[in-house]
Amino acid sequence: MRPLALALALCASTALADAIDVSLANTTVIKGRGAPQVRVQILERIAGFKLNLTRGDGRPFEWKGGGAPGVTRTVELDAPVGKTSWKGLLTVNLPNASTASMSLEFETVVALPLELKLDKDQDVDLARRTITFRLNNPAGKAHLTVLLESGDVAFDGEVPFEGEAPGTPLSVSWPDLGAKPLKLSLKAYDAFGVYVGVEFFPWSFEIPHDDVTFDSGKWDIKPDEQRKLDEAASRALDAIRRFGRFADVTLFVAGHTDTRGPSASNRTLSLNRARAIATYFRQKGVKIPIRYEGFGEEVPAVATADEVDEVQNRRVQYIIAIDAPRLSNASFNPKWPRL
Repeated sequence: MRPLALALALCASTALADAIDVSLANTTVIKGRGAPQVRVQILERIAGFKLNLTRGDGRPFEWKGGGAPGVTRTVELDAPVGKTSWKGLLTVNLPNASTASMSLEFETVVALPLELKLDKDQDVDLARRTITFRLNNPAGKAHLTVLLESGDVAFDGEVPFEGEAPGTPLSVSWPDLGAKPLKLSLKAYDAFGVYVGVEFFPWSFEIPHDDVTFDSGKWDIKPDEQRKLDEAASRALDAIRRFGRFADVTLFVAGHTDTRGPSASNRTLSLNRARAIATYFRQKGVKIPIRYEGFGEEVPAVATADEVDEVQNRRVQYIIAIDAPRLSNASFNPKWPRL
């Protein structure tokens, strides 16, 4: 959090300046984590002091105190959420029965704990290279870093805002350098300097391959189908060498079926086939984490009616990614068990 620029206007005699020292503390705080303060340090003997302040909304406050030299009195301010102006007068009773005073004028900020609202599925538009998000405090700025799958940095800089109201959609974008983004890092600041950050990895790479065929209702990999998996494993290892330099990647194996047979049985069958292929990849030297899931007939490549034998839907996807891929149309939340 950056400090807020503050002004303390002093109009006081030399005697008063020698007797006390006035300072401000916690001028920018998060609500519930302390309060702004005026601190009066007593340097020489005084008979007491009185602090009168008027808050920006017109509400007056008064405090009285004193103490021996070396004592610091702390006055906590009842500051509302937001930026608040304060004006007032500190009056000190000196030992010779005279008084001296100084005027004070300053600002405080009490910010709500900053929240960033962003739906990775709806608010990240990779085609337009734009991220849209919302803050619960007035907007200050954002810092965006975009790392591409090529290893190049597409963008690393600040985007200023103009104090937009809480809940306003805010957007940041990056230039087109001809490669998919691997990692997006967003740090959003409110108008008070409080920030919150998020990182996510929208990148994925689907390994091209020839689909393995299985006997009906089976998931054993037949010897004459192993060549297809050997070629896919080789492509997976090549992709891991290329992209694993930039982030910790995982191989996700997603099994699918056509619409013939009961949907529950198809889910189980696709899960078993995905696990069998994942196990084969592990045996072929794929050492990164491998996860698998069965989607049955819920995510077809080709839409069909029920009980239709469609070869294009009997498939398994091999996806290298950092975050778990989201497959459309699934009626359940994939668990992606780890092999």
